[in-house]
Amino acid sequence: QLQLVESGGGLVQPGGSLRLSCAASGFTLDYYAIGWFRQAPGKEREGVSCISKSGASTNYAYSVKGRFTISRDNAKNTVYLQMNDLNTEDTAVYYCAADPSYGYNWCGLGSYDYWGQGTQVTVSS
Repeated sequence: QLQLVESGGGLVQPGGSLRLSCAASGFTLDYYAIGWFRQAPGKEREGVSCISKSGASTNYAYSVKGRFTISRDNAKNTVYLQMNDLNTEDTAVYYCAADPSYGYNWCGLGSYDYWGQGTQVTVSS
């Protein structure tokens, strides 16, 4: 069964850092573009970042550019989201998602087929 499991969320003070992990089971991540999305209470889900199958191409939402870094370790079948300089507006449930339809060297923050259950990130003093 294809499954994505997020981990690494928690409570952090403003200015702090967290690293989220997205581990896949039941399939090989090599053949999928991976996206990170988030949803804050009362807000619509928004795309945060994505990484292509090759790992050579990444995209970021304007609100996180320069603070977040996405990476993938295909040997560990895991994708990471390093989040630095967090602020209260980053508080949300973060989801990772996988999709096989993006090109080898491209990804987008649109439609994804497979989703994890999410991990809570709370930024508060």
